[in-house]
Amino acid sequence: MASHGIEIKGLYKIFGPKGKDHVESVYQGMSKSELIEKHGHVLGLKNINISMPAGSITVVMGLSGSGKSTLIRHINRLIEPTSGEVIYDGADICQMNETALRDFRRHKTAMVFQKFALLPHRTVLENTVYGLDIQGISRKQSIPKAQRWIDRVGLSGFEARYPNQLSGGMQQRVGLARALTNDADILLMDEAYSALDPLIRVDMQSVLLEIQAELKKTVVFITHDLDEALRLGDKIAILRDGQMIQQGTGQEIVLRPADEYISAFVQEVNRGRVIQLATIMRPLDGTPEGLSLSTTMTLENAAKEMTVANQTKAQIVDPVGTPVGMVDLQAVIAAMVTPSTHKSNRMAAE
Repeated sequence: MASHGIEIKGLYKIFGPKGKDHVESVYQGMSKSELIEKHGHVLGLKNINISMPAGSITVVMGLSGSGKSTLIRHINRLIEPTSGEVIYDGADICQMNETALRDFRRHKTAMVFQKFALLPHRTVLENTVYGLDIQGISRKQSIPKAQRWIDRVGLSGFEARYPNQLSGGMQQRVGLARALTNDADILLMDEAYSALDPLIRVDMQSVLLEIQAELKKTVVFITHDLDEALRLGDKIAILRDGQMIQQGTGQEIVLRPADEYISAFVQEVNRGRVIQLATIMRPLDGTPEGLSLSTTMTLENAAKEMTVANQTKAQIVDPVGTPVGMVDLQAVIAAMVTPSTHKSNRMAAE
């Protein structure tokens, strides 16, 4: 079980042969376009500060070119930072020597890629044990471990198949089984589900959420899809042009977008699936009445339950069942509708 979160502090990445020479100019406020024009260097990340809590899923989202894949590759230092720190378990990954870094990559992190990155000449089983082979663990020990995860991701019976005999969704399941067999604390998932058909994608999200509920890994998940981010993320960080625009829970971002850019993003979101009753409940007045619903229930589920029970009022109860507030059906439905301010922001953004 993962016991450490990841702290990224003051991270800058300038692509080009003399990135370190120009980081001072960026500190002083030089823009991305000026940096290209004057020095022919590209600003990849600018002053990124983010806490990725242990045992939870942090989603980093943004459009292509926003810096999200650059950011995830700093966590296992596939990309060298220009300046800044990436702290895990008290150590700065950016300062590790070669031996420490190799050890960290082999034992602490596992990565799942968009293009699956399976070895074509290895079977499903052999692909799944690959990380343990590299660590020098005997097949006698590694095969039962791999088999457990192959079963768990729904690939029993496919152990002897090769990647080219599998669909995209099945190949991605192999990628996930391989990452889990490694038993790493940190799971890095770079656009892992972007290449999949929508239904298979939702299916894979469910597999990840189920496994995460049990394992409590520290997961960093990259996506450009807000619905995916809202479904998976305990915390969401939104990047644009290499800068952090907003971070918080899905609810916080949907309810309080930081600027027009994010307003445009959240405009089409199904708010009923994101916002929870605790956010809209009002204080109790008088005796609690109506159905009892949980503070964490989404508005969509609350509206369904109230309608089925033919109730217009509900009391909201905390995890131990104590009434803490109340809602009526009209308020639930009103909160599911995107407020007009978002709409006017979006038009301005366009």
